[in-house]
Amino acid sequence: MIDDSPRRFRALTARHLGTLLDRYGADDETKLLTRAVAEVLPFKTNEYVVDELIDWSRIPDDPIFRLTFPQPDMLAPDELKTISELLRRGADRATLTAAVRQIQASMNAHPAGQTDENLARWNGRALTGVQHKYRETLLYFPRQGQTCHAYCTYCFRWAQFVGIPDLKIAADSEDAADLHAYLRHHTAVTDILVTGGDPLIMSTAALRRAVEPFLHPELEHIRTIRIGTKALTYWPARFTDDRDADDLLRLFEQIRAAGKHLAVMAHVTHPAELRPGKVRRAVERARSAGAVIRTQAPIVRSINDSAPVWRELWTRSVALEAVPYYMFVERDTGPRHYFEVPLVRAWEIYREAVSSVSGLARTVRGPSMSTGPGKIVVDGVARLGQQRALALRYLQARDPGLVGRPFFAEYDAGAVWATDLRPFSDADAFFLDPISVPKKEIPA
Repeated sequence: MIDDSPRRFRALTARHLGTLLDRYGADDETKLLTRAVAEVLPFKTNEYVVDELIDWSRIPDDPIFRLTFPQPDMLAPDELKTISELLRRGADRATLTAAVRQIQASMNAHPAGQTDENLARWNGRALTGVQHKYRETLLYFPRQGQTCHAYCTYCFRWAQFVGIPDLKIAADSEDAADLHAYLRHHTAVTDILVTGGDPLIMSTAALRRAVEPFLHPELEHIRTIRIGTKALTYWPARFTDDRDADDLLRLFEQIRAAGKHLAVMAHVTHPAELRPGKVRRAVERARSAGAVIRTQAPIVRSINDSAPVWRELWTRSVALEAVPYYMFVERDTGPRHYFEVPLVRAWEIYREAVSSVSGLARTVRGPSMSTGPGKIVVDGVARLGQQRALALRYLQARDPGLVGRPFFAEYDAGAVWATDLRPFSDADAFFLDPISVPKKEIPA
């Protein structure tokens, strides 16, 4: 029986793995291999996820278990062997850390130019904890929000959580005045995305300090505050029973009273996350304070790579009065070999799912890749003359002139990312070759 009483948040980390895996009778070798993966990739969960979302009778196939617990195949066989053997023989921490860091260095910590191409510069230097990739949207990483209530095994920001300071993206308080000046100057910015990590792991007092500067009358061109979060389904008490949950709703109301649209960008990877009544109450509370909730997630192998799963996810979202927003393609980082789904297959799943939901759920866009130049959506498979091709377009781009212009790539059933695609024609090369280089001009 599920305990419906409020509970205080308590993180469960790698030191709890053995006890947690005892829940389904894992043997010692499984525990060792799981621990080996947790040395390389971050592991964190909490009692709500463990007690109320995971069906322990379905291990190892339960999707929330796979979403939150390390799986041995997330490392290449030689990597898994290296780390597990070091653990088996009780290697010292320095030796183990050196091996772990070598593996992490090969995992593309910051894909799509997060820490170089997306920099926001003011007074001749880069602002910390800020990314400005698209003209209208600026990402803000408050320092206290660079962790989560639980980590997703596919997380494309895994590098934030592995204890390497040089890989962290987080704002320094001394940059606040420069950021304010930057925004006064860049009046095309209309949307602030407060992200992480998860900003809703912060106390409401800390979150208010992070958000209030964006409500200043001098920044009236900022019309939308977005909060990227997994708290809605990983810790719904943040909206209902936490000590400062009521204060969080007052902050939401403050944002709305300042004339800003408030969007809670809820990362929901599987419909099982939306089934508990606690989530419904959390959604109702957030909406009562003026927030619009939009749901989004990547398509990931072994967790949600089927049309029925996405159909249920979008249908449940609409039933909760949340707006289906994005189906992403898993980024080229971390254990991508474990999670990747070929682009053609992802599009087939999207098409089958979206064709079987009501029009209210067809707000969702995808499958979409967040590449260096922008978000590329796979629109489908087309026939051009005697050849098949992938139809593509930019939904958003560093260069706004790219947005909405169709282009094509050669058909490749095995391609999993934009860098695997080859332009269908010379005209298409401008959009794809090379994808990592921002485009500055638009051909006639």
